[in-house]
Amino acid sequence: MSPLFLLPYLFYFIYQSYVALKKRAAARKAAVPVQQDAEKNSILALDSKDGLATSFSIDVGITTPTSVRNLHVAQVNPRPTVNDPSFDDRDDYADADRGFIAALEPGIIKTADGKGTAWDLEKYSFLDKGAEALPTIHPNLVRQGQISIKQGLYEVAKGVYQVRALDVSNMTILEGDKGIVVIDPLTSVECARAAIELYYENRGRRPLTGLIFSHSHVDHFGGSAGVVPDGFDLASIPIIAPQGFLDAAVKENVIAGPAMLKRGLSMFGQALPTNPSGLVGVGLGLGASNGDRSLYIPNQLITKTGEEHTVDGVHIIFQIVPDTEAPAEMNFFFPATNVLLISETATNCMHNITTLRGAQVRDAKAWSLYLDEAISLFGGATDVLIGSHNWPMWGRRRVQERLATQRDLYGYLHDQTVRLMNQGKTGTEIAEILELPPAVSRAWYCRGFYGSLSHNVKGIYQRYLTWFDGRAAHLWQYPPQEEGQRYVDTLGGVATLSEKAEAYIAQGDSRFAVTLLSHAVAAAGGPASTSSSPELVRAKQLLIVAYENLGFGAENATWRNFFLTAALELRTGRDFRDFVPSRATLADNLPVAQWFDVLAVQLNGERATAATSTPAKLAIDVDVVDETLPEDKRWRLIVSNGVLTRRRLTPGVLAAMETAADDTTEKVKLSLVLTRAQLLANLKGALPVESIKYEGDLGALQTLLDLVAA
Repeated sequence: MSPLFLLPYLFYFIYQSYVALKKRAAARKAAVPVQQDAEKNSILALDSKDGLATSFSIDVGITTPTSVRNLHVAQVNPRPTVNDPSFDDRDDYADADRGFIAALEPGIIKTADGKGTAWDLEKYSFLDKGAEALPTIHPNLVRQGQISIKQGLYEVAKGVYQVRALDVSNMTILEGDKGIVVIDPLTSVECARAAIELYYENRGRRPLTGLIFSHSHVDHFGGSAGVVPDGFDLASIPIIAPQGFLDAAVKENVIAGPAMLKRGLSMFGQALPTNPSGLVGVGLGLGASNGDRSLYIPNQLITKTGEEHTVDGVHIIFQIVPDTEAPAEMNFFFPATNVLLISETATNCMHNITTLRGAQVRDAKAWSLYLDEAISLFGGATDVLIGSHNWPMWGRRRVQERLATQRDLYGYLHDQTVRLMNQGKTGTEIAEILELPPAVSRAWYCRGFYGSLSHNVKGIYQRYLTWFDGRAAHLWQYPPQEEGQRYVDTLGGVATLSEKAEAYIAQGDSRFAVTLLSHAVAAAGGPASTSSSPELVRAKQLLIVAYENLGFGAENATWRNFFLTAALELRTGRDFRDFVPSRATLADNLPVAQWFDVLAVQLNGERATAATSTPAKLAIDVDVVDETLPEDKRWRLIVSNGVLTRRRLTPGVLAAMETAADDTTEKVKLSLVLTRAQLLANLKGALPVESIKYEGDLGALQTLLDLVAA
């Protein structure tokens, strides 16, 4: 069985986008020179020595007011409240250090070609300076980062090891009777290979006897090829995953993958420099690695809670937890060592009910109940809690308290959002007034470093009541540019709007300043607008200040990354979303149906409508001769009213079509007989259409490909 390179573009394009951005920014220096004089045209007027900030400004001929520049520091560190966790609590530091064996020295991993960097932990060393020396980072986030940079191989329990902080996720290694079972082999092949080599160096080489994917996100399977030796017979070992794993991985990352990548660039801060005024992590870890991605198709699926298996002598009890952090996910308990691997259902921070990169809203109530089930099933026996991210926790009572508190966290978010929703409040209103119970708020592992109370509440609201908040005024709003133009006009022009926004910044309300100033920038066409109007340039300068104030003050790492990426777009005059491809990749081993589904969302509907208007529908029959699944061998592709429909031509469907009236059956213009490889090559436009068996008009296939390429 060969690896399925399901998502060869995932995050790789983000990395390439960043490289391209740096090159383009360098090429633009003549047009947009960078000033080193912080007092002249500085956007961020902080001392840049020791990397505390970057004095990076755009020479626009306008001096940023000193009063605004100074507010960068004034708004960073909010005053603690009685419900904040205590910095005197050092248990997390001790847990993260416990069982340490060896670190990767230096903490740098190169890409496969040796030219790029897949992972660089050294860039985060500034976090060791502490919160007082890092005024541009929320102190709680500094603490989370300090623990997250603790890297290397750790012994969790006898025969249970983890490699942490060599990617955003953890690799767990179980020592069995004959070899090792690897759980969640990280995001990239390069990082997974470095992690397993670190294990081998300290524990000796052992054969691979099992591979387990806890859930359907790429940071838990992408590095698979890095732990599998060349020429290895995958059929000789179990490759275990929860039921629905492959379908969930494909649907979430391929169909809507390009849109998620565009938003993920901001969420994960992929375009930001790694320094105190840029990327400092993502809460769950430091960030996703670059490099090659891979996936081996599971050959054993876990279908129900309580299912038990022995893999190379290691007894495992599984708990299925679908629609929590991922559509297909599972936890597992190891009775021999009393270790519970909780996957991502109880991380060392609040997780996402809805994620800023975009995904289907998760079920907070089910999440809470699954945690209660985990307490019931395993809580009385668990001595060590480990996860797919962050660091472990030891002690049966501590583990029970953590699982119960996080159960209450997600249950409270759900129940109170719904209660207030039923009272007529909107998601935005609920997010402003809802506060967590004191015991939950004071727990470091419930703080919003990755998910946040605000956007999770809005996600729960959306899950039940959709995007519309029930306010008639919000039912038919203008798009941003048109709305922005009307706001600018109403406020008397960009200069007047900027004066009002600057006053809000001076009052400490950068949040509303962003609302005002974003209207001015949108009215001009967005951050990439080429207008050199002094009024617009000043509005952009002020918006940069406001975004940075919000970013520097954010406890939530992904909010910080979004705000600071928006500021960087304004600095560079680039919309970073343009650097991410808008089309998903057709991977070799995807099911044929999913190839067609990808094509359907790439079809240019307007052109297709004009080219295939009823009754002149476009219909192509496809016979995939080497497809192993009988139901996937024969297809009809129909383009009608701008929609590409795939129809399985099963015997029953064919029989029904033969008896149908002539006017209800599409007139097939082309019939193709070809292999999977030939079909994929044709869909990619890489194989001359004349080299396949066909009957009818080959122009029909070219028409379809042209409509998809449009």
